[in-house]
Amino acid sequence: MLGDMINPYHLQIVSFILINIILGISIYITLSSGQLSLGNAGFMGIGAYTSALLTINFDLPIFLGIILGAVVAGVFGILIGIPALRLSGVYLAIATLGFGEVIRVIFVNWESITQGSIGLSGIPHLGRELFKTFKLTGFDPDMLGLKNNQFIYLLVVLILLLVNILLVWFFIRQNKSRVGRAFAAIKMDEKAAESMGINITYYKVLSFTQGAILAGFAGALYAHVMAYISPADFAYHRAIDILIFSIFGGSELIWGAIFGATFMTILPEALRFISDYRYMIYGVILIAMMAFRPQGIIDVSLLKWFKKNLKLKRGVSHGIGTKKYN
Repeated sequence: MLGDMINPYHLQIVSFILINIILGISIYITLSSGQLSLGNAGFMGIGAYTSALLTINFDLPIFLGIILGAVVAGVFGILIGIPALRLSGVYLAIATLGFGEVIRVIFVNWESITQGSIGLSGIPHLGRELFKTFKLTGFDPDMLGLKNNQFIYLLVVLILLLVNILLVWFFIRQNKSRVGRAFAAIKMDEKAAESMGINITYYKVLSFTQGAILAGFAGALYAHVMAYISPADFAYHRAIDILIFSIFGGSELIWGAIFGATFMTILPEALRFISDYRYMIYGVILIAMMAFRPQGIIDVSLLKWFKKNLKLKRGVSHGIGTKKYN
């Protein structure tokens, strides 16, 4: 029964959505402090290659490789974030886009380590490695009515879902903390925030580094979900895709990045039946968005309207707020 409901192809699409949500949050974090960075594809590549090389060449456990991939991306985030403090707006975007391209060219030309443009294959697969562990305990997917490949993809989705829930919870908590308020103040008016005693340098580097760590983390997960990576996976179009996740969904709220990543991942798949025209439709939707709703689909006013209506419905269902006629 369960086996009839689970399609490995659909589970793989869900895996891509969940990885893209992490990338969307990574750009949301840098945008929340007023920094427009296009270097997240580069940080993603650093995380992916670090984790892949460590697990292939040194037989490190996948989870340790993923963590180290995120850490190395974070170190690069600090190294790039400090000098980038002098830049803002489009200048920062161009500089970080250039950084991403430099990283991609290094991957292409450092053939003795990265296999050049051919890419790295044979990367340990997250689901298959976990499946081996389950098999050692005597567990068989047949007990759940699942085939081996269905169980492997299901494991990947469940792990990515858990990671996403923890990350969203953490950054919602952070937004309500002193750090989140400092980010918002810097985004609104940097000079006014500095005059109030906020350490601009510290919080901007912190925001930039958090974005780099998340992008590196997503890249490491991507490497172990795909089991193959190449420099083309981290080219400039990936940087634009990541930016669109947050800009399309709404850069004011974390829910905007989540919605944008989900919608923009599903859209090309949903339009596959008109594959010759889907990227044209994709572009038209983006142009319409920028013309009629430049703040993105989800913003603060829409969220307040949604909460207000939800409260009204709850009030009506509990008999509160309805007029009594005697």
